[in-house]
Amino acid sequence: MTTASKRTTRNGNSRSSASANRNGSTRGNRNGSRAKSLKAAENRREQSRPSAPMPKQHQEFPGLEVRMNPRPQYKAPLYIGSGKLNGKVALITGGDSGIGRAVAVLFAREGADVAIMFLPEEKVDAAETRRAIEAEGRRALLLPGDVTDPDYCDECVSRVTSELGALDILVNNAAFQENKGSIDEITLEQFDRTFKTNIYGYFYLTKFALPKMKRGGAIINTGSITGLEGHKELLDYSATKGAIHAFTKSLAQNLVDKGIRVNCVAPGPVWTPLNMVASESAEDVAQFGADTPMERAAQPEEIAPTYVFLASNIDSSYITGEVISLLGGETTAG
Repeated sequence: MTTASKRTTRNGNSRSSASANRNGSTRGNRNGSRAKSLKAAENRREQSRPSAPMPKQHQEFPGLEVRMNPRPQYKAPLYIGSGKLNGKVALITGGDSGIGRAVAVLFAREGADVAIMFLPEEKVDAAETRRAIEAEGRRALLLPGDVTDPDYCDECVSRVTSELGALDILVNNAAFQENKGSIDEITLEQFDRTFKTNIYGYFYLTKFALPKMKRGGAIINTGSITGLEGHKELLDYSATKGAIHAFTKSLAQNLVDKGIRVNCVAPGPVWTPLNMVASESAEDVAQFGADTPMERAAQPEEIAPTYVFLASNIDSSYITGEVISLLGGETTAG
């Protein structure tokens, strides 16, 4: 009995050990295959990034993403959501295209319902963004209008809370930009529109949203490298972006006791409709982003994960009052 029992035990251990080795080897092979597949997919995506010279093109204000060549990359096919924003509701200004669209898609992939504000002329782009949000299984709310109108901003906040049930994340992203060679070329109308869109709109939305936001909420503003370094052909735009950076830091201090975090993303050049409109010539667009160390503009899907990071209390609960610059290798901003 004793001998047979030992033999059985030895055989059992041997079979168990062999099985474990086979299973471990299978898992290792499978994991190794996945890693190789991911690396190959990353390389393909990186190789797909367009760089200067881009096709010459120009659009009149406000510009549409659907008319751009090549189309901006916003779908982030390699980004896997993990539920970081489950149950949250986000409101994004300028959410129809560019950075705003990419942020809307990733917020939805992370579990948030998303409302987007946009100009009525941009409804074609907004419809595509809506489809992308709904493809992620989340609700989308489209809110056409102009952020320079405080009544519209107030109404949007009310509609978000009544139709989506809450307001947890506010992304101030809408912008107006027009390049001019000198201050003599900047009309009073342009100056007024730039400030009313880029800083008044941020103030309006923040003021109306805050009474609806609870502890754990997040506000994310879109700044710019021009607000850190200035730009000789963007005098008014750069001034508003500098104001946004200061607004971010001041508001963060003001709201820290309420448990609402406020941060800012300050990108360098990003391939969006804004730059089709802002540039004075099609030739300027062709060289857009060529002067960065990476020698290309960012794609919106490369910028959007930073907004997810700042919106998520899982990732950034101790981060407020920061201006995070994304500059394609440039290290001197600010």
